Amino acid sequence: MEARAVARYIWIPPRKMRLVADLVRGKAVTEAMSILKFMPGRITVPIAKVVNSAVANAEHNQNLDREGLYIKTILVDEGPTVKRYRPRARGRADVKRRRTSHITVIVAERKEG
Repeated sequence: MEARAVARYIWIPPRKMRLVADLVRGKAVTEAMSILKFMPGRITVPIAKVVNSAVANAEHNQNLDREGLYIKTILVDEGPTVKRYRPRARGRADVKRRRTSHITVIVAERKEG
């Protein structure tokens, strides 16, 4: 049994988000949440929210126990890039790319045995 949660259009580049996602992939939910809680930076906040949402979906929809869940899959995909222009010297302009992320978390029950 699996449950999933998705957060879209997060204003953090996916390259930075994947560094944190790689740390919690495959871990038990309680261990992953403690890792995210004590890591510095703003990147852990949306990932923790999506993991909590996936756990809540598992508890509510599939009647799974929180203690037996682990993070089966965590994907950080690239969302749309918003382009902003910044004035530069001699009348030129540079493009600033504001990248967004889509986070998908799938939690599953550990098989006993």
